[in-house]
Amino acid sequence: MMFKRLRSDIQCVFARDPAARNTFEVLTTYPGLHAILFYRLAHRLWHWRLKWFARWLSGLARWLTGIEIHPAAKIGDRLFIDHGMGVVIGETAEIGNDCTLYHGVTLGGTSWQPGKRHPTLANGVVVGAGAKVLGPIVIGDEVRIGSNAVVLKSVEANQTVVGIPGRVVNAKSDEVKRRREQMARKIGFDAYGVSEEMSDPVEKAIYSLLDHIQAQDEKLNKLARELEFLGGKSIDMQLPKLDDAVLEPSDPEQAAHLKCDSRFL
Repeated sequence: MMFKRLRSDIQCVFARDPAARNTFEVLTTYPGLHAILFYRLAHRLWHWRLKWFARWLSGLARWLTGIEIHPAAKIGDRLFIDHGMGVVIGETAEIGNDCTLYHGVTLGGTSWQPGKRHPTLANGVVVGAGAKVLGPIVIGDEVRIGSNAVVLKSVEANQTVVGIPGRVVNAKSDEVKRRREQMARKIGFDAYGVSEEMSDPVEKAIYSLLDHIQAQDEKLNKLARELEFLGGKSIDMQLPKLDDAVLEPSDPEQAAHLKCDSRFL
């Protein structure tokens, strides 16, 4: 049973880390795997009521791997901790099967009261680097938590959570993708850089503004064509390029004043 579980842990590393080359390398150089092995021994000692020894062993594991797992935590099969430095898993945390944690993740508590204080992760959950999942909340199956998110409320299965505080985002619709491409062609930049597979509420608001601007541009173009058709002067204006260049004022005195003030920024 022990060797079967170890084999399963090694296979999950190969499945989720393309950098893994062979079994010997995984066994000797992956701190996430080492932390899990230490945890399983400490967890057994904890249930044998050798609690001081279990805590001492988990402290040794933290010193060797940079990963802190309380021996009383409940962890399922095939947990993969990638890189691992700074991962903290609290006493009453529960983790299902096939979960993935990246470096800097905290499964922490929000209360000093005894009892359930830490989160429960269902099966297949992925928690991005630096994310914090806090309190006795439940994270459903196959949930994805973005890097540096702070999750304080339970999340239903198959959702993606990003931001501070964490909020659920949905997959991008074809209409959103079309607007991004159309706006990029028109003004030469990507309006809001986010993951290709998710849509953020702030992004939706920005696209509403950009759609409004685009509609105004189209109306102005139509008006210009109608004026030219009626004999007016042709209007041909190019949109300015959007870049990070600092616009220098035309007045030399104003330019000198701005350069002087920039020292205090």
